[in-house]
Amino acid sequence: MPSGESIQQVATRGQAVIDRVLAGSGDALLFAHGHILRILACRWLGLPPQDGRLFALATAVPTALGYEHETRVITRLNGGLLR
Repeated sequence: MPSGESIQQVATRGQAVIDRVLAGSGDALLFAHGHILRILACRWLGLPPQDGRLFALATAVPTALGYEHETRVITRLNGGLLR
């Protein structure tokens, strides 16, 4: 987008959110539009932000990021439990 953020700038913003949440002492609940949430999921998983196109997120349905042992995973996608 000529006058908007680049995908890398959005990814940097998403990483800052993850860093802030991890610096806290508990769980966090985030609300945003699907595009940033897909990039946030990519940053959580260590994927390039362009891979956000692979996640189809429904409107107003929870997705949860968490851990499987020490590995970052998506534990819930579009309201469905993945474990």
